[in-house]
Amino acid sequence: MSAEQRKKIIILMINMFIAIGSFGIIIPILPAYLASINQGGTAAGLMIAIFAGAQLIFSPIAGKWTDQYGRRKMIIYGLVGLTLSMFIFYAVNSIWLLYASRIIGGVGAALLIPAIFAYVADITTFDQRAKGNSLVSAAMSLGIVVGPGIGGFLADFGLKFPFLISALVSLSAVVFSIFVLKESETEQVATIQENNDSMARKIALSVKMPYFIPLIITLVMSFGLMAYESVIGLYLDNQFNSSPKDIAVMVTATGIVSVIVQLFVVDRIVRRFGEVNVLNIFISVAAVGFLLSLFASSYLIFFLISLIIFLSTSILRPVLNTLISKMAGNEQGFAMGMNNAYMSIGNVLGPTLAGLMYDIHITYPFMLGLFLLIITLMITMAWQKRSLHKKALS
Repeated sequence: MSAEQRKKIIILMINMFIAIGSFGIIIPILPAYLASINQGGTAAGLMIAIFAGAQLIFSPIAGKWTDQYGRRKMIIYGLVGLTLSMFIFYAVNSIWLLYASRIIGGVGAALLIPAIFAYVADITTFDQRAKGNSLVSAAMSLGIVVGPGIGGFLADFGLKFPFLISALVSLSAVVFSIFVLKESETEQVATIQENNDSMARKIALSVKMPYFIPLIITLVMSFGLMAYESVIGLYLDNQFNSSPKDIAVMVTATGIVSVIVQLFVVDRIVRRFGEVNVLNIFISVAAVGFLLSLFASSYLIFFLISLIIFLSTSILRPVLNTLISKMAGNEQGFAMGMNNAYMSIGNVLGPTLAGLMYDIHITYPFMLGLFLLIITLMITMAWQKRSLHKKALS
């Protein structure tokens, strides 16, 4: 990459790091906070599902706006939504107002995430795309690393104090973007902009796209992974009497693994094995991790298993983003918006069902995740086989 490309990527990474880090602050204290307002697994699942639902509904519109009005505006507006969400989260205790804050945050994420990845596509060549996406994904993981570590420490000053810090950190991202972030200056205008903004029309249109199967893989994989992630804090608290600091240590350690892998490993293994083979390998590894989690007998063992699962996730997400981006041509905003929408469908259904199932039996969410990852692997292998067959005939 050129010096100018690296500068722009670094600015995007800082944006993503601050945005994700501000939310990561609340992760280790969320189980204790929900318990303090007499809420359990269902509420924990809904906290994530409502956020993802708002993303789902707004993502197709946000994808079009990203192409139509520019990446910079959508990034800034998205950060404003996330900031407002966190200030509301700090200011109230009503579970319904907390849910409302998650809706606002979900809209912010719908604006932010497709715009950032479309920005990466604008400033990188086809061959540089995997590297650019990996760097931005690494910034997301670094935010998850730093945020919970800070949150676990701040919890000593009161359960709500981390929420205030989270809101202030997110506000700093807004100010940073206004003064530092420049438009990507792409002249590409996607033909897809002229289509109706309704969710049904966008979903129907995406079925005809060459990247439809990767979108389905994104949905199913997100369903299984979010079923795991949405209850992990509650599970640690219930099964091993883990404190907010214990949860923070686990999330931080798994985040460090994700950062290292995304910075130094993803680009190399994609160039060596190709995107589809990498998907097959690490969906399998994640499924094995889910299976082993059912038999974990201590915090340490569960910790090590979680490292395996999050390592796989840290590879799968940027690889899917890269695969969809490469197949999208000049419709990057729409493609990234639909990627976000399909991911959000999984993120809505996974946590909702996981929360409900957790309240029935604490191991059911992990069994659900295992089942969904097996389905994902079958879809990926079938798609690869069909693609190879088409190549052989052509």
